[in-house]
Amino acid sequence: MLREHPVTPDGRYFVVRGRLWRLANPALDPDERDRLVHQLMDARRAVAKAKRAKDSAEESEAHSAVDEAKRALGERGPVWWTDGAPDLNRHMVANTTYAVWFEMIGNSKTKVLKLDG
Repeated sequence: MLREHPVTPDGRYFVVRGRLWRLANPALDPDERDRLVHQLMDARRAVAKAKRAKDSAEESEAHSAVDEAKRALGERGPVWWTDGAPDLNRHMVANTTYAVWFEMIGNSKTKVLKLDG
């Protein structure tokens, strides 16, 4: 699978500007995942609309909807893996156990092949 950003070999995170971002739970049913991604996109559009309207109450509600969708996807909240590894979401990759891997791929911004396994 080609990705715009490097994905850690274990499939837990992708890297943007040297920072780890947690991926969605791969065990989600594909239809449920699609539904949640649409919910997330709708919520993000609602954030933008509220910002343009300078409606802080609507913006707060929309941010809550984004958070709810991200938690349901597994991108926030409790981790979806079961091996006891810590959550490194939003950590700088250089300060984690993924640092050597990231150096090996050359800190590239080009598309990379996600390693399965």
